[in-house]
Amino acid sequence: MDAEAVSVVVAGLGVSGAAAARALARRGERVTVLEAVDGERQRAAAADLDALGVEVRFGEPALPEGVSLVVTSPGWRPTHPLLVAAEKAGAEVIGEVELAWRLRGEHAAPWLALTGTNGKTTAVRMLASILSAAGHRALAVGNVGVPIVEAVDGPYDVLAVELSSFQLHWSSSLAPLAGAVLNVAPDHIDWHGSMEEYAAAKARVFTAAGTVVFNADDAWSSRLAEPYASRVGFTLAVPRPGQLGIVEDLLVDRAFVADPASSAEELASLEDVRPFAPHNVSNALAAAALARAHGVPPEAVRRGLREFTPDPHRIAHVATVGDVDYVDDSKATNPHAAAASLAAYPSIVWIAGGQLKGADVNDLVRQAAPRLRGAVLLGADRELIRRALARHAANVPVVDVPGQDTGVMDRVVAEAARLASPGDTVLLAPAGASLDMYAGYGARGEAFAAAVHRLAAP
Repeated sequence: MDAEAVSVVVAGLGVSGAAAARALARRGERVTVLEAVDGERQRAAAADLDALGVEVRFGEPALPEGVSLVVTSPGWRPTHPLLVAAEKAGAEVIGEVELAWRLRGEHAAPWLALTGTNGKTTAVRMLASILSAAGHRALAVGNVGVPIVEAVDGPYDVLAVELSSFQLHWSSSLAPLAGAVLNVAPDHIDWHGSMEEYAAAKARVFTAAGTVVFNADDAWSSRLAEPYASRVGFTLAVPRPGQLGIVEDLLVDRAFVADPASSAEELASLEDVRPFAPHNVSNALAAAALARAHGVPPEAVRRGLREFTPDPHRIAHVATVGDVDYVDDSKATNPHAAAASLAAYPSIVWIAGGQLKGADVNDLVRQAAPRLRGAVLLGADRELIRRALARHAANVPVVDVPGQDTGVMDRVVAEAARLASPGDTVLLAPAGASLDMYAGYGARGEAFAAAVHRLAAP
């Protein structure tokens, strides 16, 4: 930031916006926050900022005169009138992540950053666990919940940074010690405008990274990494030199070793990855690669993965009832995530539905068809999934559960239990968002778990 105070607008009074306003005010900048929603939470946040000399304006946002910098909330589209006006006025538009990068102190902790369509939060928490196991003061920040701008001057040795495509779109100068792209599949196309623009936003984590970590099993991730010489791949296959991968039941490093052509380091075993599923092993390999780029020893990778506690609603085993496993993967809110979850089990009664946000589920259903023993559909776009099942899995029995009342999940679980046989997995992997029926994917997963427990009750 300039030595002389500048006039800054913070667009939006959410978690990241309030954190950005506080950080700027403490550095002596003249800060105005623009917030369209005039609610109780927003008024409380405004009162806290007023004590720091930050003005909050409620109502339809309009750009004040003399503004040189706009810090936008990550969800605001580039076509928002305020951001368009800022660009026309010659004001720079950045996000909270870019602001945090610029505000780092001279001895700031290095960043190990990752992005991807799915698996980001799991991978970044695995990474933080591995770093802590190595004795580093580490914190998971960014899209995971803790604003980065609040951590850049904290007492940390290294930051594990989760970045969304929105955050990366508004970032231009990030230079993490290492950056990873876990995977790229169609998502948020309505915001970015095209798959190519969405992928280009993800690729910004690579632009100035010291080490580029990519998924060798993912076409887009591999393509985005091609221009970089300092790239390290991870794969669920036997690793080549310069990669991390799987040899029998071991996670193995052939990149961060003295002679990748002829030697390898054992990092962990498949049993150390929890919850176990192929896509979660991939997350573990990505986290291990980022940690190894920071010099973490192999034994810390194993210990960190063992000590890692998964977040709720990510392929979480709820109960076994009548020799049928019930698994909550409510976080599978798009087809790519649902496909990874479905690939983890051999015989499935699938609970699916919700808001598909324009996503195509035909490939998902075609690939999963051999594993499906039944399907129970709920939510706004269940008809689209039903059509895909009729097209690609015509022999699979399908139950449609209409309605949006609180008892829907009980009916869904009861129908799934009726379709299931001993040895099957009843899997909630909706492939769609949850806001048609629930406050979020967490509430949907909790409703599923509660219905399973009622089913199991004597």
